[in-house]
Amino acid sequence: MKPASIDIAAEIARLEALTNFELRGEWRRVHGMQPPKSLSRDLLLRGITYKIQERAFGGLSKSLLRKLTCTAPDASSAQYGRSAPRTTVKPGTRLVREWNGETHTILVHADGVEWRGKRYRSLSVVAREITGAHWSGPRFFGLTSKKGAGDG
Repeated sequence: MKPASIDIAAEIARLEALTNFELRGEWRRVHGMQPPKSLSRDLLLRGITYKIQERAFGGLSKSLLRKLTCTAPDASSAQYGRSAPRTTVKPGTRLVREWNGETHTILVHADGVEWRGKRYRSLSVVAREITGAHWSGPRFFGLTSKKGAGDG
């Protein structure tokens, strides 16, 4: 089936007219596997139409698939339980955090960060200056989640 020959709108209209039983059969046809038992009608439709659009226009880029694969938790992986890959912040980015009623703005540079006109080597040093306690700088400024982030 050629991508240009698929009428996506007509295909979606056809799918919306199907019963739930027929939708489950359609899922098996396009995905090559059984749909999860608890999948709602809406999610069945979305999963099927995504596959139809993927076939017509192409799927996710290789780089995005690589990112998704790298961040997906895998229980058999040696990295399971570790925090997500480090978030990189580009120079020129401004990070804003309110602490005890005061707003703190950080400017990211290629070789560190700037806070109140002074340069620091890391966000953690700035977080310690602001709070008086040891913090993970990325966590304090909301760049990592609490889960798996270590200290705080």
